[in-house]
Amino acid sequence: MAEIIEMPKLSDTQTVGTLISWLKKTGEMVGEGEIIAEVETDKATMELESFVEGVLITQYVNEGDEVEIGAPICAIGEAGEEPPSPGKRSPVEPATESPTDSVQAGDALTSIDVTPTPLTEKGAPGDRIKASPLARKIAIDQGIPLEAIVGTGPDGRVVKADVIAAMEKGTPTTEISSALPQKSIAGMPIADEMSVPVSNMRNVIAKRLLESKKTIPHYYLEIEINATPLLELRASLNKSLNDLPPDKGGIKLTINDFFLKACAKAMHQVPAVNVSWMGKSIQQHSGVHIAVAIAVEDGLVTPVVRDVHLKSLSQISSEVKTLADKAKNKKLSPNEMAGSTITTTNLGMFGITSFHAIINPPNSAILSVGAIVKKPVVDDDDNITVGQCMTIGFSGDHRSLDGALGAEYLSALRGILETPALMLI
Repeated sequence: MAEIIEMPKLSDTQTVGTLISWLKKTGEMVGEGEIIAEVETDKATMELESFVEGVLITQYVNEGDEVEIGAPICAIGEAGEEPPSPGKRSPVEPATESPTDSVQAGDALTSIDVTPTPLTEKGAPGDRIKASPLARKIAIDQGIPLEAIVGTGPDGRVVKADVIAAMEKGTPTTEISSALPQKSIAGMPIADEMSVPVSNMRNVIAKRLLESKKTIPHYYLEIEINATPLLELRASLNKSLNDLPPDKGGIKLTINDFFLKACAKAMHQVPAVNVSWMGKSIQQHSGVHIAVAIAVEDGLVTPVVRDVHLKSLSQISSEVKTLADKAKNKKLSPNEMAGSTITTTNLGMFGITSFHAIINPPNSAILSVGAIVKKPVVDDDDNITVGQCMTIGFSGDHRSLDGALGAEYLSALRGILETPALMLI
């Protein structure tokens, strides 16, 4: 008897998922544990495994369809077997309004009613061309007009494989130029004018940040630290560790690794910052779990380094690198993006010296790290010297912690960063 594979529930708050691509075709043999499709959640692309062995006898949804949790997506059985009736509604029907949009108290996960992005928009390049969201995105990124691609998906839909095939064989220049919108101004434009569909990730980011600014009374603090001792310690440790193989402790520490360790160390002195506003109560967390903001192609993800207060610098560094690689390849699991107690974000690599970030609920604070810059400073003997300075911003939730508490935490953080050997104790 055929088994129906349903859209999995990957978190307590998830209500829908998008079937990005089929990795198995109808009629193909599927082994137990074999990957049959890729599914996009609000923050990551997940691989969907088959829990049975057999032949994929039918697909209930197309690539690009948004599907309710628990809805059938395919059936696996014996060759020639009659496909079972799905019995459940599959693709999500467009809603006229979304009264249940809300940010839940779950880090990086949301509960939303999603209206599918239309396949085309009148007047835009690619008008009336059916394409999966992933295929459309790749085509836009590569500058290939959908009009120049022959779709092989259901009803002529352009799928990922079609775009890749067009890239490999090369789309004729005349077709590309004729399909692109005409320019109304002289000279070369900075980009082709077009309407880009909002991805699931971008949609969730927009809703979460808007909800955060609307419901959380933010206040902002900042403090400048002398980063010279930190830079000297980092250089000294890296000089000793760089030449060692990984199994012998070889690693290259970053400023961010030290910063995460210092954040956790400062929590020992001011634990009241490590809290969450729960409405009728304030949750005091016993461990320090730091969400690290990482920029990816579609937006921003915040994987979590757990129990930072218990980990060494090398453990933190290794874990951050692993999470960053997963983030860039869309392989983060929902569990790896949930449960943070505070968030950090760093724009120093872009030369940004100071900024204030939006709080990531249910955290009560987010720390923003600026670039280290050389500037005149006055030393303990009142001499003006060249110093290495870094500005740290603090955005706090005034409902759960007041400004004086945020200031006390920043002072503790500065003391640790300016005496970085404390992190090694």
